[in-house]
Amino acid sequence: MTQSAMAFSDLLAAARFSAVHLELRDSYRVPDEAEAVERFRLTGESDLDPESEYWHDWTAMLRAATARGVSVRRARIVSEPVTAYTRYLHAMTPVNIAAGEQVRWLPRRNASCLALPGNDFWLFDDRSVRFNHFTGDGDWADPRTSYTEEPAVAKLCAAAFDAVWELGVPHEQFTV
Repeated sequence: MTQSAMAFSDLLAAARFSAVHLELRDSYRVPDEAEAVERFRLTGESDLDPESEYWHDWTAMLRAATARGVSVRRARIVSEPVTAYTRYLHAMTPVNIAAGEQVRWLPRRNASCLALPGNDFWLFDDRSVRFNHFTGDGDWADPRTSYTEEPAVAKLCAAAFDAVWELGVPHEQFTV
């Protein structure tokens, strides 16, 4: 099933109609976010400038994809009460939306009836899946990602994402 992971930027650049992301964890502890998460913890402030050094590469990729007509959607399953990390994600989500993503939140208590993959993933054009792997503490695992175009896996991920999306609350209506 698992092939060596392809670069995310290449997968997004190759997407023709959709890129969807399902996040299943209540907290992540990846090094590239550490400073921003700590700033939020201390001040309650997030970098909301889509053109800032922190965001520029990400927002440029998203804008390029959406300009080509690719629908980019993100769904997050979260426990309640939410974690400090979830509050951070919620506070910075306006940048994702400004760059063209649609975002929904699903309280974990409403996800019990859903069949879900064991890992976060990106699904491109309903056919290729890039799984993200994390340690128990939320840091990147080794290897960080895996990739597959196995039809059964893509179908499982598409069905899981669609079910979460259907039950999810649009970002503008979800409070933390």
